Amino acid sequence: MNPGPPELSAADRQALLRLARRAIEQSLQGKPPESVRSLGIEPSPAMCRTMGAFVTLTIGGDLRGCIGEIFPRHPLAEVVLGRALDAAFGDPRFPPLTAAECPDVRIEISALTPPVPVASWRDIEIGRHGMVIDLAGRSAVFLPQVAPEQGWDLPAALTHLSRKAGLPANAWQDPRARFTVFEAIVFHEPAGEAFA
Repeated sequence: MNPGPPELSAADRQALLRLARRAIEQSLQGKPPESVRSLGIEPSPAMCRTMGAFVTLTIGGDLRGCIGEIFPRHPLAEVVLGRALDAAFGDPRFPPLTAAECPDVRIEISALTPPVPVASWRDIEIGRHGMVIDLAGRSAVFLPQVAPEQGWDLPAALTHLSRKAGLPANAWQDPRARFTVFEAIVFHEPAGEAFA
């Protein structure tokens, strides 16, 4: 099983949240950021590690955008920058974020461990693991926090995951279904307060 998530200090977490917010705000002003440093953020060594990450936007507790990359291919700070913009302006489930909405948005970042395959769905631990199902050319992912937030046990989570992938609700029981798990460091802006 994969090791636990690497450490990100409180300062790293605050810097990543500031990075995501500044990227969105600057884009809303018609000036898309050119780089992490162009936003006044100096990445720490931890922020330069190659990691997957998701950026989730909510307004009043409701999802407003969520985009990420599971596999570690880029430095964490760059992933947060790119996926923050994607979550705000490129999530096909939502219209692009507006300047009027921006002050009400709460940003959450999930920095991911590398995904590893598991032998069976029975190896997935609710609350610890993010999960990916792959079957018949279709796939879907849930972050580790999704099932506990929804109050789902493992069969319920896998049923919803199957549906998210466009598969039948019981597809997770298909012996051909393959599962991958990962862990996450999850952190967010305080409610009703954004990092400047």
